[in-house]
Amino acid sequence: MRKLVIQIPCWNEELNISNTINQIPKSFNGIESVEILIIDDGSTDETVRNAKAAGAHHILRLPKHLGLARAFEAGIAKALSLGADIIVNTDADNQYEAKDIIKLIQPILENEADFVVGDRLASKLVFLPKWKRFLYFCADWIVSLLMGAHSPDPTSGFRAFRPCFANNIRLKDKHSYTVETLVQACFSDQRVMFVPVKSRIVNRPSRLIKNTPLYIFKTALSLLRSYFIYRPAAPATNAPELVNA
Repeated sequence: MRKLVIQIPCWNEELNISNTINQIPKSFNGIESVEILIIDDGSTDETVRNAKAAGAHHILRLPKHLGLARAFEAGIAKALSLGADIIVNTDADNQYEAKDIIKLIQPILENEADFVVGDRLASKLVFLPKWKRFLYFCADWIVSLLMGAHSPDPTSGFRAFRPCFANNIRLKDKHSYTVETLVQACFSDQRVMFVPVKSRIVNRPSRLIKNTPLYIFKTALSLLRSYFIYRPAAPATNAPELVNA
C-alpha cells in the first residue's frame, strides 16, 4: 500500500490554511492513502484550529517559532515516522496549484525520479514585480552554473521526495531548505527532476523576502555552504543528473 504524506509548514496562516487544505485532492492514481500533515511553527492565531476543521490528519506543534527550515525538517521526520512512501511539501499560503501534486509524484511512482521540484517558471510570472522576477532569474542562472545542469526554479518549495532521500536530510541552513536540499540531492546520486506547475498570487507579504539585500545574502550563503559541503562526495568527472520534464 503506497502512502502519500503531504506536509505543510505553517506559521500564523489562519486566513489561508483552510483553503490550502480544501484544494488538495483526496485521492491520486497509484496512491492508496493520502494524509495531510500540518507542522505548526509556533502560531499564535487560529491556524491549528482551522487546519483541524479543514480535515488535516496530523498536527505537529513545535514548542516555539523556529523558522521555515526547522519546520520543514521536523515535518520530514514526522512524515517518515508515519510510514510515508512519498512525501510532498507545499506552502500554507495556497501559492501552488494543489492539483499539480500529481505532476510531482508521477515520476516517483514511475521510478523515473527520487526528488521532484515544481517549476513555477517564476522569472516569467507577470503578476510578480520585476525585481522579484529578476531575483528568480539570477537564482536559476547561478544554481544552474554551479550544478552544471539547468536548475530552473531552485527556490520552489513545491516538491516531492522518496524516503531514500528524505532520510538523509540534515539541514545546516537555518534560513530555508530549498537550495540546500536541491544541492544535496544533486550531489548524492539522487535522480532530480523539475516539472512545470502553476502558481498564484499570495495574499500576504513574503515571509522570506522581507529585506531584499539580506535575502540575497542568505540565499547566496546557503548555496555556497551547501555546494562545498556536498560537492566533494560527487565524482569529479560527473555532473549531477537533472531532468526537466
